[in-house]
Amino acid sequence: MADGAENERRILVAVDEGEESMYALSWCLKNLVSQNHKDTLILLYAKPARAVNTGLDGTGYLFSSDVTATMERYSQEVADCVVEKAKKLCKNLPEVKVETRVENGDPRDVISEMAEKLAADVLVMGSHGYGLIKRAFLGSVSNHCAQNVKCPVLIVKKPKAPSGDK
Repeated sequence: MADGAENERRILVAVDEGEESMYALSWCLKNLVSQNHKDTLILLYAKPARAVNTGLDGTGYLFSSDVTATMERYSQEVADCVVEKAKKLCKNLPEVKVETRVENGDPRDVISEMAEKLAADVLVMGSHGYGLIKRAFLGSVSNHCAQNVKCPVLIVKKPKAPSGDK
């Protein structure tokens, strides 16, 4: 390793529309990111694939190209909004390089693949705190990543706030 290379870290933070991911990013900025390490913070948003019934089985609807384009535009607006919100949280760290990525696909696969492709030193993500039943039906993105990503995975759980607090 070159001099100082051991101080360079690539921290991948998975962000989405939920408060949990923004809390995880905030926690990461306070507790993990360091100006001394020449950290690169990579904010990753996984844009879920559209679930569109093609209507080939006779029970669904076939969306027109206008509707499909509108749905895609909305999906991109959501992605842009999430990434901008995450970037604003990072604005007070002038020495930290911040990169953003928006990728399409199942968040479990996208996050796992990008952690490897981007050579992340650590993956930080929030936990939605689903119960056993909900997790069984929806699957846990953080659980999947913890088991499949090769770098260390830090799952930050947002504490339960008292009523009325955010």
